[in-house]
Amino acid sequence: MKSIAVIGLGNIATRHRRNLKQLFPKAMLFAMSASGRTPTEVLTDCDCVIGSIEELIDAKIEFAIIASPATLHAKHAIPLIKAGIPTLIEKPVVAEARDIVALQDAIQESKTPVAIGYCLRYLPSGLKVKELLMENKLGVLYNSFIQIGQYLPDWRPNKNFRDSVSASKKLGGGALLELSHELDYAQWLLGDHTVEHAILRSSKELALDVEDMADIVLSTEQGVINNIHLDFLQRSVQRNCSLIGSKGRVEWDLIGNSVIFYGSEGCEEIYSEPEWDKNKMYLAMIEDFVGMIAGRPHQCVELSMAAKTVQLIETIKLKTNWNNEWHI
Repeated sequence: MKSIAVIGLGNIATRHRRNLKQLFPKAMLFAMSASGRTPTEVLTDCDCVIGSIEELIDAKIEFAIIASPATLHAKHAIPLIKAGIPTLIEKPVVAEARDIVALQDAIQESKTPVAIGYCLRYLPSGLKVKELLMENKLGVLYNSFIQIGQYLPDWRPNKNFRDSVSASKKLGGGALLELSHELDYAQWLLGDHTVEHAILRSSKELALDVEDMADIVLSTEQGVINNIHLDFLQRSVQRNCSLIGSKGRVEWDLIGNSVIFYGSEGCEEIYSEPEWDKNKMYLAMIEDFVGMIAGRPHQCVELSMAAKTVQLIETIKLKTNWNNEWHI
């Protein structure tokens, strides 16, 4: 790779720039703010700050990563895709399903490689859970329970949480979109889901104009009932998944990067590597995308799969029951 670009200046964009410098130290790395403004801070992890998508196209970059707010993803991605520039779009792919059609049209017309940044699919413990399901380790699957919670003001201590994308309806915030990794991997592991029931809440504690809690009951074609809880409120971060089947139960700890199986013969530690550097997920995702660009076998999340997550979120919002005490 000789020239690459990252659009956006937030935390995830910074991670991507640093990782690209590690993977491609000789490449020319362009940075662009989501608005096209000239940043006031000095960016030491890129070679050039550029002001527009048109300039990036003229620079003949070999691929781009879009890490701007979700409401701007289509605006930033479509000109690049139409220009034939492979594009990795951070999750969620868009904030509203209506933007998906324009992305699909651009990809179909140009045949440009496009992937979506759901990096948890590269977490070793997640890959192990996927393997166990494919091996029928659990037998007939009955239930799954997915939980994630982390106190939003702790996410980015150097920034007022009320000014973050996560807290802004206009920028595609809220627990459903910001924590959509859980909805993505639920479909990756279990297949398509149907929304049975949902409750969204916005607490007085954070007083946001988006939901900071979501409780969702879904079902799959195979009859699995999946309970998902997402929140911005837990003071001690929690992220786990339980799967219950006829042969036993699997406990996946995403923070501890471990998988434990509980069966008729007791407890079996399937995988545990708590010190594993989770930045390797992001590196693996970029390397996999480069493989996709080259036409090699890959496990990238393509638009069709990411679109299902956005459509699932919109269905949840349509079917939700708001608790009046917290109603926005």
